[in-house]
Amino acid sequence: MRCHSDPERSEGEESRPGLSGAVCPTQSEIPRSARNDISWLLGVPRLTNMSDCSVNSVVSVVSVFVVLEPDLRSMQSPASPIKMPPAFGSDSAPAWGPRALELQNERNRQHQSRWAGTRAKWIRRNRYYYECLKRLLRHLVEPGKRILNIRCQTGFFLDALQPSYGVGLEISPEMIAVAREANPRFTYVEAFPEDRAWQEKFDYILLCDVGDIADVQKTLLRLQSACERHTRLLIYTYNHLWEPLIALAQRLHVKIPQTEQNWLSEHDLIGLLTLSGFEWLKTYRSALFPKYIPLFSAFMNRVVAKLPWIGRLCMIEVLVARVAPKPVNPLEVSISVIVPCKDERGNVESAVTRTPELGRSTELIFCDDQSTDGTADEVLRMQQLHPDRSIRLVNGPGICKSKNVWKGFEAAQGDILLILDADLTVMPEELPYFIAAITRGGAEFVNGSRLVYPIPKAAMKGANVFGNKFFSLVFSYLLGQRIKDTLCGTKVLWRSDWERIRPMIGTWGTVDRWGDYELLFGAAKLNLRILDQPVHYQERIFGATKMTKVFKHGLTMLRMCYHGFLKLKVDY
Repeated sequence: MRCHSDPERSEGEESRPGLSGAVCPTQSEIPRSARNDISWLLGVPRLTNMSDCSVNSVVSVVSVFVVLEPDLRSMQSPASPIKMPPAFGSDSAPAWGPRALELQNERNRQHQSRWAGTRAKWIRRNRYYYECLKRLLRHLVEPGKRILNIRCQTGFFLDALQPSYGVGLEISPEMIAVAREANPRFTYVEAFPEDRAWQEKFDYILLCDVGDIADVQKTLLRLQSACERHTRLLIYTYNHLWEPLIALAQRLHVKIPQTEQNWLSEHDLIGLLTLSGFEWLKTYRSALFPKYIPLFSAFMNRVVAKLPWIGRLCMIEVLVARVAPKPVNPLEVSISVIVPCKDERGNVESAVTRTPELGRSTELIFCDDQSTDGTADEVLRMQQLHPDRSIRLVNGPGICKSKNVWKGFEAAQGDILLILDADLTVMPEELPYFIAAITRGGAEFVNGSRLVYPIPKAAMKGANVFGNKFFSLVFSYLLGQRIKDTLCGTKVLWRSDWERIRPMIGTWGTVDRWGDYELLFGAAKLNLRILDQPVHYQERIFGATKMTKVFKHGLTMLRMCYHGFLKLKVDY
């Protein structure tokens, strides 16, 4: 059968024009075996040979498609319509290149605008989770500092951290309005993080909602200009292992809905930090159990979550980083060498003659802790013999070595503070290594290590060696980085960092008679970059060691470690 004129078709029967005015047959006229043949639908003979094709046939087929288009569309199922491609350049068109990132940011902005009015309600609904997060951030951030909060939401993080000057950035005017109403004392900026250039400097930068940021690397590059040497960048994010549970929480309406997330792992973020000119220092974790159950939640989050490996399952991750350090010319900084001494008269002259000139200038500060052997007189004699050297005498309190060292720190005027024990068991000739480590090696706190090179048997007793190795393991866990020797007296730090550590002195639960632990704890609390500097430990030539009563002092150190655990681990 083929298309043909049918004068016998009833008047009410619908006809459809075919080729050359022919009428297409109805479905009942089409043989069942041929109903799927497109030639019947188009009203044209089935082409069995390419020679049957002609230009006119092709044109006719095209014209049929044009005529049938409305009817073909009516045959589509409403549930699965055929989507026509949008015009190029329209908002609904697939975007390519930078335009795709711009549209992603715009979607995030619109999403936040819709939910800005209820953000505070969602925070209240998950109060325990946010209390865990704020407790961790307060552990990491000193109060009274200059803080920049990228993606500040309602400003509740700034409020919790008590800055002397706080700036919050958000992407929508609606959220900015909510923040200004809730916390009006801070400054707010509306911009996308990738687009904002910073002229101000801050002590801490808190980067939140990193999963929403379209270009994280560009954001980090922008933040470079807001950083100084001591600035710490904190990146708050979810542990990517929690992705399925967070998605479920959104479906159950127990968490505020979010747009599509980046879900960057810790490894991803460390890589982005490195590529953007930052150095990752440490990752803190919290909220192993983010819902509140009396006693159980505290036990899980403050004890179990702090155990090795278990902590990696926590929901909250906060990465701490700093700007990759630039080398400092040692000739541009001044050095203060603090020499605590008690009854060390025979070592004073060697300390003066063997200590090299360091940096732009070097001052030798002898802190005499009420010696009875004429140590102070010997220092005065050295001042007369070496008028070209800056030699100073400071009277210590006569209580313990740590308080004697603090007196020296208070009197120091140099940019860098260096402790050299007066027994000279650490060679003064190796002090340039310490200065190089803090000026060119990227260290912010240099800790001498006597346990790298062989130690003469007479220089350190076996019990002391065992105790040092034991406490080095404990401290490595408490500080979150490897420390090989905790009680080497030679340590180096910037005087500006000492000013930040000083308020923590005496807050670690017991008296640190040597000061080593308080300095290490303080440096770790501030997330300073601590590096071990190997030294050649030698037997003292003059005087007797002050490290006696090993067992009693060991108990004191254990108490220090216990309180360190409470403040460095359980505190958040």
